[in-house]
Amino acid sequence: MIEQLHPRILENKDWATLLFVVAFAIVAMTKSAYETRFSEFSKLIFSDKYAKIYRDGNLKSSFTVGLFFVQVISFAFFIQLTMHIFDDTVEKTDYILFIQIATFLLYFILAKFLIEKIVATSFNIDDFVDLFNLQKVTYRTYIGVLILPINAILFYYDNIPKTIPLAIIGVSLCISVYSYFISIKTYQNVIIGKLFYFILYLCALEIAPYYFLYYWITKGSA
Repeated sequence: MIEQLHPRILENKDWATLLFVVAFAIVAMTKSAYETRFSEFSKLIFSDKYAKIYRDGNLKSSFTVGLFFVQVISFAFFIQLTMHIFDDTVEKTDYILFIQIATFLLYFILAKFLIEKIVATSFNIDDFVDLFNLQKVTYRTYIGVLILPINAILFYYDNIPKTIPLAIIGVSLCISVYSYFISIKTYQNVIIGKLFYFILYLCALEIAPYYFLYYWITKGSA
């Protein structure tokens, strides 16, 4: 009796491993270079001290830029993993899909930032929007760094329950809502003076883009 040999199909996870290593390395280097700032940053969910201290509006610092790339990598992994969990036809090891998602996120965030700058200039609320953007970037980065190790665990495990990504999304939304509450509380005097523009800004540039992003993700995984 001749035993039939079946080819063994191996998934290529090397690219993901490399990206995880790079992302964790950036976090480690940022922590080493900005030890005090990173310490306060890590306590962001428990205290608004970081938001009060680092209000310089500098979105181009190496601290912000380094962790920005970490959050793009982290969110791209999470979106792809969520699509895979809810749809078996979506491969979590598909690096082409990851590149597409990461590129979309990068352009989405940068385009949204540029549009916000244009709108802020038109409404003459540049200073407020700069500080508001710094606040949003800080909390969004915090979420990205927070779910990075979770992404690493989920990527190397199969049969992940659908409740896990839903729980992560729920917690992330809670943190986001909390960040808006902190921002409104911090800049309430400025907001009251330009309440109409703030409501228009909130609806057009905060709610609508994320709604379309949600629609794109759910449509892609349907």
